[in-house]
Amino acid sequence: MKTSSRMGAWLLTLLIMLGGGQAWGKTPPDQLIIGMNMNNLLTLDPAAMTGNEVVGIVVNLYDSLVELPADNPSDVRPALARSWDISPSRDMLTFHLQQGVTFQSGNPLSAEDVVWSMRRLLHLNLAQASVWKSYGFTKNNIDSLVSAPDAFTVQIRLPKPNDPQLVIYSLAALGSLGVLDKQTVLQHEQNGDWGNHWLTTHSAGSGPFSLDVWQAKDVLRMVRNPNYWRGPAKLSRVIFRHFQESQTLRLMMEKGDLDVASNMAVADINALRSNPALTVDAVQKGTLYYVAMSMKSPEFSNRLVREAVRYLIDYQGINKALMPGYGELHQRPIKAGMPSTLPDPGYRLDVPRARKLLAEAGYPDGFDTTLRVLSDQPFMNIAIAVQSTLMQGGIRAKIITGTGNQIYGAMRERRFDMLVGRGGSGVEPHPHSNLRSLVYNPDNRDEAKLTNFQGWRTGFYDPQLNQMINQALLEQNSQKQIADYQAIQRRYDQLVPALIPVSQMVDSVVVSKTVQGYQPHPSATTFLRDVYKTESVPQEGGL
Repeated sequence: MKTSSRMGAWLLTLLIMLGGGQAWGKTPPDQLIIGMNMNNLLTLDPAAMTGNEVVGIVVNLYDSLVELPADNPSDVRPALARSWDISPSRDMLTFHLQQGVTFQSGNPLSAEDVVWSMRRLLHLNLAQASVWKSYGFTKNNIDSLVSAPDAFTVQIRLPKPNDPQLVIYSLAALGSLGVLDKQTVLQHEQNGDWGNHWLTTHSAGSGPFSLDVWQAKDVLRMVRNPNYWRGPAKLSRVIFRHFQESQTLRLMMEKGDLDVASNMAVADINALRSNPALTVDAVQKGTLYYVAMSMKSPEFSNRLVREAVRYLIDYQGINKALMPGYGELHQRPIKAGMPSTLPDPGYRLDVPRARKLLAEAGYPDGFDTTLRVLSDQPFMNIAIAVQSTLMQGGIRAKIITGTGNQIYGAMRERRFDMLVGRGGSGVEPHPHSNLRSLVYNPDNRDEAKLTNFQGWRTGFYDPQLNQMINQALLEQNSQKQIADYQAIQRRYDQLVPALIPVSQMVDSVVVSKTVQGYQPHPSATTFLRDVYKTESVPQEGGL
């Protein structure tokens, strides 16, 4: 009865919102209705955002200097910057801005807004500062490194040797440097917070849509910006609706009450594949599912034990039975599909070999441990499968479930034994993106608190590997750089790391065939400005 009441209330709200004369079962032709789980949508501030869900919203409220197209993410394209230069010394990026761009407030956009937006990222030092800090930017040096020589030129000096192309990829892929309307944001600043409190639930961008309404865990509505510098978007509104249950999303897609649905369970996605009015877009992400071990635990500090765990995971069985729609078999730290990515090493479940390794390590009867995991799918199913095969080798792992803060929080504090998780960045089309997140650990001391580096979280530390990663990043010869990254993968494999890749993430989105121009992006930066709808489902082979 309670579920029925909630559904009825939602239907009534949507009918009122869309207009009482709208025929039910068919969304308005000039509006896109997207169903998703909005539990992790906590802020709309580009500097503080976390998670793919908010990235897909922010990139439609704000513009960045450059963009990466969904069909070719390594092809950097102009956005607010019409062109850019890399200095011969490779330590200065110069961006030449479009002229005549205005924010949704009507204020003109200038280089000063770009500079202020980047300085704000580092001064706030919130979630999205992490990548920029890895390039050497800090709140102490950012003001001197980013400048505006004139109203339409932005210069970014790199604080330490880096691959400038990777920095440009980050500007395009992260969505964190959405350029903010400095004048508007400062009008809402409170106690020196750079407008963070206000921007949690408001927007101040130049993008194709502006924020109209956001009610947490309910509805978010964006409306067309009529003065958008590229020309008005084809849709008048985009409405995001919160649904926690995958079966509800499936029902709404089947009835035609939603145009797009994401965050669905694989069983429901598969049930919709045969629907002639719908299509399923599967996008491979750079993020990896993994089994991690803490080298602060005496058992896992032993290389032989880590190697035994390597042979106590049924990679093929997990990916065949549990991961369709969630991920694809992958056993390397660099994401698949890159020139530098080595073929998988082909690890398989081998219990006798694992038992022999455990005996050599001094654990002939195995040992007791804990395995932390999110209480969501597919994480929980992976953990149960891993627990079962660990038991065959004599490792008795007690599963501990919880929320993201409880599970990853313990990992960030280096207070865990084993963990099933997902990570790796991979948003930039560059090998360093995954290595930075999964492997690199420049300072293994507890007090270093490099919580964004999963190499540090696990306590996996190899000075030579760190040096190889630093050198590969700076290599200018492309063929030599590919060879360097392949050498990194071989050494990582030989060292028997504390983080074992199992599968590369696949994100499946269900889309009505009346929706045209919708391209899910591997970096979650799905642009909606050119999306439009037809009045009926196009016929196969039709005009």
